[in-house]
Amino acid sequence: MEDSFRHKGLRQKLVEELRQKGISDERVLAAIGKVPRHVFMDSSFINYSYKDKAFPIGAGQTISQPFTVAFQTQLLEVKPGDKVLEIGTGSGYQAAILIELGARVFTVERQKELYVKAMHLLPQLGYRPTFFFSDGTLGLPAYAPFDKIIVTAAAEEIPQPLLQQLKVGGRLVVPVGKKNAQQMMLVEKISETEFRKSSHGNFIFVPLLKGIEIK
Repeated sequence: MEDSFRHKGLRQKLVEELRQKGISDERVLAAIGKVPRHVFMDSSFINYSYKDKAFPIGAGQTISQPFTVAFQTQLLEVKPGDKVLEIGTGSGYQAAILIELGARVFTVERQKELYVKAMHLLPQLGYRPTFFFSDGTLGLPAYAPFDKIIVTAAAEEIPQPLLQQLKVGGRLVVPVGKKNAQQMMLVEKISETEFRKSSHGNFIFVPLLKGIEIK
């Protein structure tokens, strides 16, 4: 898992591109500049690792576009020590970014193939989230509440269990909508029964599915 000067240089170019596209949180940009995205990608796409594009990672899923990762992470406002629930481990790249920001990450994946790959890869890179092979729409009630929750797949509506598992004062970032376009939603939990929702632009994600896939 080589991380060459060339890779580091390409990451810095990506950071500048994201800055120009409106990512302003310097901590998020620093994390993007540090995490070696190329090691999370299938070998056939590795030469494109630092393009601001999404790519297939197997099991019908994708590694998100770096701008999308940075945008969601910036909205989340992660602080060191935050307990963060990630729904959709995928390649593990987003979890690595969260850990770089000092979060304690609990990450859930429903695709067995991706769960196994991420569980082997992330510790090799020094990232140690707590992994779960489970239905992300249910969250992790036994480990709640969470300071922050991030969903990396498109929900037709915000899963009620995730709202319940968010701390008062916490933030939930989730793309919501139909298959071809979603709105990036930020939900802030004001009290046990009160939520403030705001919309932050159009995105396209793979759908958030119920159940688990053991292939």
